Amino acid sequence: MVFKIEQASEKHIQYAEAICNEMEASAKVRGTGIAKRSPEYLEKKMLQGNAIIALTENGDWAGFCYIETWSHEKFVANSGLIVSPEYRQFGLAKKIKQAIFNLSRTKYPNSKIFGLTTGLAVMKINSDLGYEPVPYSELTQDEDFWKGCTSCVNFEILKSKERKNCMCTAMLWDPVEKEKEKRLKIEQKSKAKERLKNMKKKHSLLKILTVKFRNKGIGLFF
Repeated sequence: MVFKIEQASEKHIQYAEAICNEMEASAKVRGTGIAKRSPEYLEKKMLQGNAIIALTENGDWAGFCYIETWSHEKFVANSGLIVSPEYRQFGLAKKIKQAIFNLSRTKYPNSKIFGLTTGLAVMKINSDLGYEPVPYSELTQDEDFWKGCTSCVNFEILKSKERKNCMCTAMLWDPVEKEKEKRLKIEQKSKAKERLKNMKKKHSLLKILTVKFRNKGIGLFF
């Protein structure tokens, strides 16, 4: 099946209520918590261009995800990932996550991207994107973010643990750390090339000496 995955905008506001209802219904089926969002909240994300939506060829919504910014854009969360039940066998969640990740990196290149989830499938997707599991202390401490958890069925657990842990797994993509990793890989690759170059030089020199001494009737012993 072919889907159109694009940055949400004003033209997609008509889908907000249906998406919001499916988010809540899916959370109840899974028996896990979710920070409830209103249709108006999703509409706002669409108008800001801070969301990705997937549509079928017939124009039905198939999937959705949005961006939230916290701590003066120091942190970005890719939240509310949802795929309509009838389209959950096409690998759409992974495509939407990749699209929202790319959008986040484009709009907020210096922000740390994080997520909180109980879903193993989402954890796997996040891991493939380069997210790393982290303690809650490495996430935004913005009070407005944590207020969003008050509507979650697991909020009392979070509260009892003083926001240090809960049912969700915290994962983080840090652009600074990723740049360090990138530089380290480049350095390691450069060193490996240099070692290979030196080995080839030694090998060439050995061949020259072998030929030279052989011509003189002298053997080389190692």
